[in-house]
Amino acid sequence: MQFIKTLKQQGCSFAYLKSLPVDYVKIDGFFVKDVVSDPVDLAMVKAINDMAHAMGKLTIAEFVEDSEILEKLVDLGVDYVQGYGIAQPAPLIHESGQ
Repeated sequence: MQFIKTLKQQGCSFAYLKSLPVDYVKIDGFFVKDVVSDPVDLAMVKAINDMAHAMGKLTIAEFVEDSEILEKLVDLGVDYVQGYGIAQPAPLIHESGQ
């Protein structure tokens, strides 16, 4: 809420989203985790995904914790997913082997 209030105070609106220099829009896990059981979260994920695609951006959904959530996101056309339902976090392997 504080983030939204700050944006509003600075005059930020959806119009600014059109010109953001980003390639990806991340869909917050707060909406994703209950996308199967909560119709409002489903509507939010769908709206964010559709809006991002309309702007030519790819989407990433976080907190994909099981196959049911994954299936719903596939149905919605989300581009990328992350979460324990896909894979456990792993350390980065650098070119030096560390």
